Amino acid sequence: MTLELSKVDAIVEKMGTGPQLAIPILQAVQDEFRYVPVEVIERIAEKTEMTESQLYGVATFYTQFRLDPVGEKIVKVCHGTACHVAGAEGITESMETRLDVKDGENTADMKYTLSSVACVGCCSLAPVVMVDEKTFGRLDRKKAAKVIDNIEKEG
Repeated sequence: MTLELSKVDAIVEKMGTGPQLAIPILQAVQDEFRYVPVEVIERIAEKTEMTESQLYGVATFYTQFRLDPVGEKIVKVCHGTACHVAGAEGITESMETRLDVKDGENTADMKYTLSSVACVGCCSLAPVVMVDEKTFGRLDRKKAAKVIDNIEKEG
């Protein structure tokens, strides 16, 4: 995959070059590329007052930043206490089977990334799956797989 580094240049030009802008610049880059590629960290360092190690330190410290490519849609299975008790493990297994990936992996077509998360804050709907920003609750194994089926039908 060839990265359009001109997009990084435009982000830096718009936002500025000071070290206090590390988080907003990395957020903007992630919005653009869906993750923060190492080549982009190098480019930001070239164009700003920050070093690669400073940027990498910020990108690895905050869990909001992804350093590896992700699918077009991120499927999060909640494993918080309420979801765990209500069967989150089975929901994850169902999603792994439906998507043909293991937890933490991307589908071969890069359409989906499956990720177990600590809590999505919807305990009353346990067990819960989020696909991007949409929440699906009170799931069982069959209903969880149908979440993906319905997304596929919607196109």
